[in-house]
Amino acid sequence: MSRGNGRTEPEQLDVEHELPAADDLSEAPSPASAAQGDGELGKLRAERDSLVDRLARLQAEFENARKRTVREQQDFRDYALTDALKTLLPVVDSFDLALQNSSEKSDLRNGIELINKQLHDALTKLGLRQIPAKGEVFDPRFHEAIEMVDTNEVADQLVIDELQRGYKVKDRLLRPAMVRVARNSK
Repeated sequence: MSRGNGRTEPEQLDVEHELPAADDLSEAPSPASAAQGDGELGKLRAERDSLVDRLARLQAEFENARKRTVREQQDFRDYALTDALKTLLPVVDSFDLALQNSSEKSDLRNGIELINKQLHDALTKLGLRQIPAKGEVFDPRFHEAIEMVDTNEVADQLVIDELQRGYKVKDRLLRPAMVRVARNSK
């Protein structure tokens, strides 16, 4: 059948086909075939559960391997950075020592101060941090005692002088501060 719009409608089908009776659908399988079907179903469920468990373990293993790889790559970068910074520390020490021992004001000194500041700023951006020493309580994790000085002027175990600056990168010790430590002889 077609209407005036050029489209044809599907013809109505007569749906009075013969449907199977309800009694025909409920034919009960024999007890032997039911037991066989339950056994196969149980095996399939056990196999499915085993495969799902295996998949979950493999996914967890993969995720752990991915995290371990990321952590190892970061450790490698930090280690490479640490080696590069260690090679620059004598240069930093030389600049600091030159500026401490030069008291004259000149254009050359101003230039060296500027270069020293730029070097310190660049190293700070890379994660290098100075370890506070002078006036701090001696901490063997960050300070290396070069000399114990007998004095009653300051508290016991207090750092009275810093001979060489100590540095750390992030939370890793790069070089301990070489210090003189007060010892009270009471």
